[in-house]
Amino acid sequence: MPLRFVVAALLVTMADTRADPAAQSELMVEDEPFFSYLDLFLFSLIAGLLVYWIIFRKKAEPIPEFKKLESTPQTTRETSFIGKMKKTGKNIVVFYGSQTGTGEEFANRLAKDAHRYGMKGMAADPEEYDMSELSRLTEIENSIAIFCLATYGEGDPTDNAQDFYDWLQEGDADFSGVKYTVFALGNKTYEHYNAMGKYVDKRLAELGAQRIFDLGMGDDDGNLEEDFVSWREQFWPAVCEHFGVEATGEESSIRQYELKVHSDLNMNKIYTGELGRLMSFENQKPPFDSKNPFLAAVTVNRKLNKAGDRHLMHLELDITGSKIRYESGDHVAVYPINDSVIVNQIGDLLGVDLDMVISLNNLDEESNKKHPFPCPSTYRTALTHYLDITNPPRTNVLYELAQYATEPKDQENMRKMASSSPEGKALYQSWVLDSCRNILAILEDLPSLRPPIDHLCELLPRLQARYYSIASSSKVHPNSIHICAVVVEYETKTGRVNKGVATNWLKNKMPTDNGHKTTVPMYIRKSQFRLPFKSTNPVIMVGPGTGIAPFMGFVQERGWLKEQGKDVGDTVLYYGCRYKNEDFLYQEDLEEFEKTGVLTALNVAFSRDQAEKVYVQHLLKKNKEAVWRLVHSDNAHIYICGDARNMARDVQNAFYEIAEELGGMSRAQAGDLKDATRRTSGAKPAHSLPLLYIPDVCFHRDESVILQKENTGTHDLVLK
Repeated sequence: MPLRFVVAALLVTMADTRADPAAQSELMVEDEPFFSYLDLFLFSLIAGLLVYWIIFRKKAEPIPEFKKLESTPQTTRETSFIGKMKKTGKNIVVFYGSQTGTGEEFANRLAKDAHRYGMKGMAADPEEYDMSELSRLTEIENSIAIFCLATYGEGDPTDNAQDFYDWLQEGDADFSGVKYTVFALGNKTYEHYNAMGKYVDKRLAELGAQRIFDLGMGDDDGNLEEDFVSWREQFWPAVCEHFGVEATGEESSIRQYELKVHSDLNMNKIYTGELGRLMSFENQKPPFDSKNPFLAAVTVNRKLNKAGDRHLMHLELDITGSKIRYESGDHVAVYPINDSVIVNQIGDLLGVDLDMVISLNNLDEESNKKHPFPCPSTYRTALTHYLDITNPPRTNVLYELAQYATEPKDQENMRKMASSSPEGKALYQSWVLDSCRNILAILEDLPSLRPPIDHLCELLPRLQARYYSIASSSKVHPNSIHICAVVVEYETKTGRVNKGVATNWLKNKMPTDNGHKTTVPMYIRKSQFRLPFKSTNPVIMVGPGTGIAPFMGFVQERGWLKEQGKDVGDTVLYYGCRYKNEDFLYQEDLEEFEKTGVLTALNVAFSRDQAEKVYVQHLLKKNKEAVWRLVHSDNAHIYICGDARNMARDVQNAFYEIAEELGGMSRAQAGDLKDATRRTSGAKPAHSLPLLYIPDVCFHRDESVILQKENTGTHDLVLK
């Protein structure tokens, strides 16, 4: 069809004209060339009309009006400790590495001490600040950096000091002119006693910093408080001498927080036990950690021992839907609550309304720590969920509370116990520590002492999570975490019965309570207590009492590997308990593992079933040839879980004796080869004893009287 006919049709449509049908028919049948001059003319005409229609007939789109955006400043946490010190006029910063709160507590005490010497101090979490600024401390006159550092695991830093430790190791900063000192917190029963504090003290000096006072070392196996007080009393005079300043006078009580009472606050704005985000227990959101624990339902709570006066228990926590992952050897941390009877007794003695809603607000508005515990809250919640009311109080608490005693003799004795004098130390040791007096016992035994409850709440340390070795394998139980623990209860010298906070609380956590599920706030703490990477490596496990806990997970995992068709090396267990018919924990499970070949050998020492006591180290020596073959020829990994003070040392000595007798080594050679093995990161030198020692990482002072005598399943060591 000629183009002009198509164009004509379009023109007719656009113009909405009515053409004569006959004429249109005539045009359509007229015989013309396919293209002509008329076609070209009409094509040009329609193109022009289309352009006109598009440009002039189409409505113009409105041009959007853009408003100038005004930036809203974000509220961010101050990461410059130098900037904060300059802004607030502080010249002493006390960094702390703390896993259970003691290091942080000591740091706060040192920061508060500075006032006595005309200085201003601040405690600081290295995780919250840019530690590369440490070299700029010289910009502040008469400045000091103090480090209160605990050692965790196999000489490792605490979680909050890990990044600082890594930075120190990898960096080469110039700390010339920076003045510092270190107080280390540790336990002499550990092989790597105060390793973190020793390393930082040495490394800072290597980088040019000036040590103004000797490294202090606190021993939690002895009297950590006494070690700290003695060091502190010598440290401050050294600071005064260095800077040429004098103390302003006797130590006085300086309040850090002020009380605010709330009368009409919405109940949804009040903390009821949450550790971080308000209402986090009602609206759970992963990831779950120490500040955001998961409420795990208790599905099993049963007694393990068949008889005896102790209560050993097995609990199972449901973590379905939490996205929590764990590995065999990890620890589960649980947040317990204090006994309501003790809480009510404190309230009655002090004559206060425990349900009063209050906030304790930091007087230092620039401090990152706005409250000593989540606020607003009630006194009842604070004493139940947030504050440690069962441990013997430290000397600084006694000193500050002394001013409220109306009897002069009580004041005198409380201040004496807080001093570094020999008489004061002896009195504190006998009256507080040896007698296991907690704050309730002290209030009961000193009727003239009735402090304001808000000041008491300011002084008491935070209630800490308790760690337990996980007694299950995630390969077998991916949605469940098992706990094995012994309930702690003992009579003190004063005739009172003290109970372990966590174990007695867990004991009463039945799967249902009046038809409702019971839950436990928990999170996972990763561990280095791991099975060998190669499943063909043999393992020798030594775990008396509840030290069996992590090995239940290990054995379950080795069994799972066998079911998957993997080659699995020898799996040997040395277990110990008092009586076979009383406290042989998991007896049926272990015997079944042995029957099916998952356990190559189950060696059990019953210490009291016969006249002569038999312990796990005796069985090791009895089976010395088999032990030496596995260790020397087959590269077995050796694990120990239990009492770090006695059993672990005895077991390690047993391995040394086997190496001496069957390997022809001296004791020194065995020890040297153990260290050489560690330094080679698994490359085993000839005739070595492959020992890697990870000490107790889960020791808690409130249960120490019993834990020092009995296994708890939380003292983890590994010989690898």
